[in-house]
Amino acid sequence: MKPQRTAHDRRVETEVLARQGLRLPPITLKCLRTAGIYCQPSVSIEHQHLAKKYVLRGVESGGAVAEVGVYASFVDEQGNALPWLQRVDSIGVNGVHAIGVAPVLVRVQMLRIERTYDLLITRHILAKSGDSQRPRLESSVLFYGRRGGLEMELWGKDAAFCGTVCPVFYTRAGERVVLPNDFQDAATRTTSAVCCLGCRHCHLLGPRMTAPHSMENPQALDVTDERSSDLAPGHPVQTTDS
Repeated sequence: MKPQRTAHDRRVETEVLARQGLRLPPITLKCLRTAGIYCQPSVSIEHQHLAKKYVLRGVESGGAVAEVGVYASFVDEQGNALPWLQRVDSIGVNGVHAIGVAPVLVRVQMLRIERTYDLLITRHILAKSGDSQRPRLESSVLFYGRRGGLEMELWGKDAAFCGTVCPVFYTRAGERVVLPNDFQDAATRTTSAVCCLGCRHCHLLGPRMTAPHSMENPQALDVTDERSSDLAPGHPVQTTDS
């Protein structure tokens, strides 16, 4: 008989989930390696020496084969597209696609096994760390859906629906769990990403595009035209990591 998990055990499990992302069992990891799918969900703290400030760094990565797919990328706190720092091209597919940096990152990570999906959305910010000049990473879970369902083959005969649908998640009692409105679009795009066979392009991060007369706002981002042609269509739980 399994011992019952304590409140401390659940809190530690949530902290690890928020900080490191979906914890995949060995058999799933082996399947992903065999399929040649590489996904890097980690978030790191980096120092910009010229700007004399710290930022968070994340990598958009992943892809799919027919049986399985996994993907991780990032949006801002309102669920809007972030500009990539650089796009990454490689010989292989289903790997690293782009790198992004920002003061705050919201990670969207999804795993698909056939028609069953896990979705994790986490928020990552920089927080003061006592007297140290280096901040600490503070993470929180915004949404965690397990074993959601979508009875469509978006990687095959239903590919025309990519970019318009995402899985449905339920509680253990059978009640539907509603995604936060701000991240509905990001979840829909990530659903497309975990069904994108031999993925070579970005689904969430986009190029930085600024008008000539708007250089005073270097963070301005307008990716509407390029995204349309290039892309496949409660309270957070606070955790800290020093």
